[in-house]
Amino acid sequence: MLKDIQVTGQKDTRSGFGDGITELGRKNPNVVVLTADLAGSLKIHPFIKENPERFVQCGIAEANMIGIAAGLTIGGKIPFTTTFANFSTGRVYDQIRQSVAYSGKNVKICASHAGLTLGEDGATHQILEDIGMMKMLPGMTVVVPCDYSQTKAATLAVADYVGPVYLRFGRPVWPIFTENLPFELGKAQFFSEGTDVSIFACGHMVWKAIEAGKALEEKGLSVEVVNIHTIKPLDETAILQSIRKTKCAVTVEEHNIIGGLGDAISQVATKNFPIPIEYVGTNDTFGESGTPTQLLEKYGLTSGHVVAAVEKVIARKSK
Repeated sequence: MLKDIQVTGQKDTRSGFGDGITELGRKNPNVVVLTADLAGSLKIHPFIKENPERFVQCGIAEANMIGIAAGLTIGGKIPFTTTFANFSTGRVYDQIRQSVAYSGKNVKICASHAGLTLGEDGATHQILEDIGMMKMLPGMTVVVPCDYSQTKAATLAVADYVGPVYLRFGRPVWPIFTENLPFELGKAQFFSEGTDVSIFACGHMVWKAIEAGKALEEKGLSVEVVNIHTIKPLDETAILQSIRKTKCAVTVEEHNIIGGLGDAISQVATKNFPIPIEYVGTNDTFGESGTPTQLLEKYGLTSGHVVAAVEKVIARKSK
C-alpha cells in the first residue's frame, strides 16, 4: 500500500549526483568530470578535491565541454559533463548529436536544475523540452531519477553502462523515499499494485504521484504507481503489464507533455493496447520566475492535479 511508503529524509537530487560521482571517483580511475563553470551547483567539489587531475574546468563554453568529453572517451576515459539541463541540451544539441550520439561515444551528460523547479531563475534557465530532445537521439539512454537516493544509484549505474547517457535531476530539496531500494537501468519501479488506474511518473513527479495515490486509496480506488526512471530504453513489458490490468493511465512529468514521458507511454499503448490516457505536465509553454511550489501549482503539477486526472480517466474508461 502507498500509505506504507516511508520518507527517510529530504535532500536535493543534485546532491545525490554529487555524492554518487564522489564515490565513483574513489572506485573507478577512468571517471573524469567536466563542468561549464558550475562546480558548486552540481555538488562536485568533493570529487575535485580528491581527484584534481581528473577534473576539467571548461568555463562557460558548453560546446567545447561536449567536444572534450567525446575526445576523452577515445582514450578509455568515462567523462561526466556537468551543467544546468538547459545548457546541457538546448545550447549544445549539435555537439551532442554529432560528436556523442552519432559516434556512440561513452559520454555521460549530467543535467541539473531541470524543469520548473529551478524556480526563480525563470524561463531562460528552465527547460521543459530536454527529455524529448534527448530521447530522439539514436542510441541515447535517458534517465530521470526521482529522489536523492535514486539519483546517487543512477549515477553509479550509468558509469557501468557503455554508451551515451542523459541523466536529468533537479535543484529543490525533495522527499527521500527510495533509500535501500534496488535500481536497474531500463526497469520500471512499482510502488504499488492496483486494478483501477496506472499512474506513470518520472523525476520529482513520482512523489506527487505517490501523494495522489494515497489520497485516491482513501477514496477506495486501487492505484498502481509506477516510476519510469528510465525513459529510454523504455520498459514496455512493465507498462503493458500494468495497462492491460487497469485499462487506463495517467502520466505525470515535470516536462512538456509534447515529446516527454506521456508521449512515450501513449506510443506503447497505441501500438499494443489502446486505452484512455490523461497527461499531467506542462502544455506547450515556457515557464516563468517563482518558487518551485508556486510554479508547480500554476502549471498543474501538484498531487491534486494528478487526482483530478485519475478521476477523469476512470470516468472515460467507464463510458
